[in-house]
Parts: sequence; C-alpha cells; structure tokens
Amino acid sequence: MRVIAIVNQKGGCGKTTTTINLAGCLAADGNRVLVVDMDPQAHATIGLGVNPEEADENLYEVLAEPDGSERLDQITIDVGDGVYLAPSGIVLSALEQKLATERVETRTERLAVALDRLPTPYDYVLIDCPPNVGVLTFNALRAAGEVIVPLETSHFAIHGVQKLLETIGLLAERIGHPLEVRVLPTLYDGRTRYARQTLNDIRELFRDLCFDSVIRLNVKLREAAARGKPIVRFAASANGSIDYSALAIEVAALGAEPGPLDLAAIEEERVDSREVLVHFRNTQASDVRIAGDFNGWVPDKGVRSLIESRGPERVWTKILTLPPGTYEYRYVVDGEWREDPDNPQQVPSALGGRNSILVVR
Repeated sequence: MRVIAIVNQKGGCGKTTTTINLAGCLAADGNRVLVVDMDPQAHATIGLGVNPEEADENLYEVLAEPDGSERLDQITIDVGDGVYLAPSGIVLSALEQKLATERVETRTERLAVALDRLPTPYDYVLIDCPPNVGVLTFNALRAAGEVIVPLETSHFAIHGVQKLLETIGLLAERIGHPLEVRVLPTLYDGRTRYARQTLNDIRELFRDLCFDSVIRLNVKLREAAARGKPIVRFAASANGSIDYSALAIEVAALGAEPGPLDLAAIEEERVDSREVLVHFRNTQASDVRIAGDFNGWVPDKGVRSLIESRGPERVWTKILTLPPGTYEYRYVVDGEWREDPDNPQQVPSALGGRNSILVVR
C-alpha cells in the first residue's frame, strides 16, 4: 500500500485538485484508491461529491477518540469507480487542542496506526493536507512514505517550496523514516514566456525531484470539482485529464517493483536494438521531452538528448535505443503534450489528442 501525502503550506497551488484527480486517474487504471481529507476546509470531500455537514462521521472520530484507530474503515465512503473517501469536517480544526496533553509521538502517529489497522489495504492512499505544518500535516507525513509538493509556476512559490522541503527534511529526521519527495509543477500557462521560463527554472533547481508531468491551467478541472467528480470521469479528453493521467502513469512507474531478471532476454534485445533519432524543431520552446510506449510514457526516461541552435530555431534530437517494432509516442513541450508535427503517421490517443507512430525496422 503506497501512502502519498500531498503537501504545501501555501494555499491555491493545486493540492486538493491533485489529490482528487490523481486518485481518479489511478483508479481508472484499475487501482483501489483511498483519499484521506486532512484539511478542515474539507475541499477534497466536497470535490468528491460529499457534503461534509451531512456525513455521519469523519476523520475527527478516527484521530481524536481513544478507539478511533479501529474506525477508519467505518467512516470511509465509497464515492465510485474505485475511489474511496475518508471525509473531513470543520471539527477537525479542534484536533490540536484536543490532543494538546499527549506526547508528540502519540498525537502525530494516529493516522499511521489507523491505516495499519485497515482490514483491507488499498493500492494507494492519497492524503490531502491543510495549508500549514501542524498536527494534521505531521500525522500525514508520519503515515506517508512519499510526498508530492504541488508547485505553482511562479518565482514566489519556488521560494516557499524551498523552505518547505527543508522543513520536510527536518520532519523526516524527527519522525524517524525517510520520505521520497517530488515536486509537481501546476497552474502552468505555456502561452506566456514567463511561465515557460519559470518551468525551466523549476526543472533546473529541483532536477530529479521534479516530476516530468506538468499540470496546465484548465477550466474543466474547476467544473469537475463543482460536479463532485475527478476530471477523468467528467471530461476524459480535457487537458486536465490528459495531464493527471500522465502523472498517474509516472507515479505508478516510480513505484513499480522490478520483475525477475531475464539476462538472456535482455542480451537478445540489446543485440537486436538500434539507435533511432527523432528531431523536434521550434523557435519558442524551452523544454522538450519525449514519451511513448517504449519508456512507459515517462518523459525522457531512457532517452539521450542533444540540443542545438540553427539561427532562431532550436533543434532537439532524441536518441532512442529500440528493437524492431511499431511504437506510439508524443512530445512534452514546455509541459504540454503534443504529437510530432513532422510525422504524418498518427493514431487517436485513448487520453485525447493523437499519438505519433514510430516504425523501427
């Protein structure tokens, strides 16, 4: 069971949007996903179609009561299509005062204990945290093994996240277990030079900590939340659905367990493989990556890149090592998924848009 906390002390950066829509896309891939709403504002609860004032019980009963750790399964609501919700409510804001007399270790491990005692584990648990680092966020970090930090593509947000990452590092030492932290660029508007430059700065600053996936500004994400549905169930072909589906693929790939090592098959594939070069030309782009069924749709995974300038035009050369076969691929240009403009061979993508076809002979 992978437990992932979605954390940022800054509001309005896409924490709840990421929690809801990543859950929907992971569930669409056949996973059983639990959303734990640790924010007293209950936006994840509302965004999954549940009125917090009408819920009979919420996380307060789990985290505040002496026998609460046994009750997480009882308060969980099936919101459909493989997504389950542990709802929040405004009463959760009183938790810190309620537990003030307890030892720090005891009051910050309650969620972890409750998840350990679930009768049936989930494939994924996504925890939506409040916009502060208090007892609720401490509980989330102690329970989690991974952290996603949504980062709005602005320079002020970058400064705040640098401080947050330092804080998470200190908390990881304090709670006694490491946390795998990754940054997710959100609210990206690739039409502006400022956003493209900021995305490039984010990638340069955080490097391997940064997801390849980027979440673009998309009004359909707000419309889906208003309808109480993940975007993949509301508008499967919208940019928001495409972006969160790509994130779900990347999250799944990062946690994949390696299978048995077949050295003979690997050697046979290596001998039969050949280098293939594909080129992308553009005068505006600052970051170009390639993803396809040859690398699990994780942009630039296992790919070598060369960049050169030819007058005002920049040319990205992607060097792939592939055995003979037919492959589907797309470029990720400044965070936006695109088909290859120089390749007329294309097929419809299940996530919307079109995939380009690469034939290796």
